[in-house]
Amino acid sequence: MTPDEPPLLPSRWPILTAQIVAALRDEGENGLAEQVATLRVLQICDCDDDFCQSFYTQPPPDGAYGPDHRNVALIPSWSGMLVLDVVRDVIMFVEVLYRPPHD
Repeated sequence: MTPDEPPLLPSRWPILTAQIVAALRDEGENGLAEQVATLRVLQICDCDDDFCQSFYTQPPPDGAYGPDHRNVALIPSWSGMLVLDVVRDVIMFVEVLYRPPHD
């Protein structure tokens, strides 16, 4: 990683990474699970809600994601929410709500 490159998700939050992979595999989303190790944390959500720990793995869209977008709602190992925004089978945004701080 160069100094300008955003960190890989597993190096920043290894436990969260494992939780996302496990939740994707539980839902049969094996192709998406394979991507998780290579995701970069490009931008943290700036909503300022204290229960939100969401982040972008691709540049944020200018408006809506469009017709190739789908939400992948997962059952996380914590009592909160985990939803992925996926466009053309690429994880774009990871919505993490009501989870203890990232680790």
